Amino acid sequence: MTTPTPSQPALRLSVVLPTFNERDNVGPIVDELLPLQSCFGLEILFVDDDSADGTAERVRQLAHDHPAVRLIRRVGRAGLSSAIKEGILDATGDLVVVMDCDGQHEPATVSTAVEALQASGADLVIGSRFHPEARIHGLSEQRERNSTWANAVARFSLPRYRQLSDYMSGFFVLRPEATLPFVRRVDVNGFKFLYELLSISSGRLRVEEVPLRFQPRIAGSSKLDLAIVWDLGVSILHTLLWRSVPRRAISFALVGATGVVVQLATSHLLMGMGMSFGQALPPAVLVAATSNYLINNSLTFRFQRQSGLALLRGLLKFLVVASLPVLANVGVASAFYSLVAHDTFWAQLAGIVVVFVWNYAASSRFVWNSP
Repeated sequence: MTTPTPSQPALRLSVVLPTFNERDNVGPIVDELLPLQSCFGLEILFVDDDSADGTAERVRQLAHDHPAVRLIRRVGRAGLSSAIKEGILDATGDLVVVMDCDGQHEPATVSTAVEALQASGADLVIGSRFHPEARIHGLSEQRERNSTWANAVARFSLPRYRQLSDYMSGFFVLRPEATLPFVRRVDVNGFKFLYELLSISSGRLRVEEVPLRFQPRIAGSSKLDLAIVWDLGVSILHTLLWRSVPRRAISFALVGATGVVVQLATSHLLMGMGMSFGQALPPAVLVAATSNYLINNSLTFRFQRQSGLALLRGLLKFLVVASLPVLANVGVASAFYSLVAHDTFWAQLAGIVVVFVWNYAASSRFVWNSP
């Protein structure tokens, strides 16, 4: 990268680093990024989700010593995609880099990615873990296999970007003027910001890739959990459905599908213990409703997740909200069984389908206070 002359103002570069409990990582990452000031006007923007380990306090200390460092501390809102979106929208640079704060993305790749973006005229350059020249260290074989599988499914769902190799990367550089209209539309309930951005843009962005050297994290533990895997599945289904169904409704429906299995299994167990279909159905519906509530609380509404006494109050609210549909479920299923066919599977499925929309709309609003 050529150092700017006095008559040539330096390109201003904003580096967005979403953080949650990364106190021990922010110092080393700043030390590695600061040398970029020899080539760019630099802004290092930490977007912290009110970490409990002192991350924000550490960033504030660094900002006293280094004017390039900025902090956005978020209270009452959380999530990786939300943090990335907020960071990009608040960035002041001519170009914006997004990268992880755990040291797995080498800061040296920033200059490589910026050079590639400027040379190619691209709107977005992705640091790919699966580029032929990439080097992966610190990623387990299981996670590497899972990422390969996830990228294969993502490639199928994004046919206009099939030339890419890493749709789940957390490292990319973008031109704000070209990408902000799409960034504004990214659903902040997701985890995989890049995948959402590509899906929304529908092939209208010029995208290139550079190889990424993926390193072991400096400190702390990975944030990968079931919620992230679940979110990826919801995101891909959302894209395959042409984004015509709300993401949260898709998640709610998937949880409802697990409730079908729970209800059918419970009714089968109770009937095997000597109960009639009519006797077994109400407790089976109640068990399925409780299961749905607990799973939705952990996954669909994880950013409004309830715990402790609030979890119990939420369950009671959920059961109250669902009481009319539960009665409808029992009534429709019983009527189907009596009048249409003596088939317990189709009878129960008819009742379940009837109440889905009500459960989704009413529980979103009155249980988790989410529109």
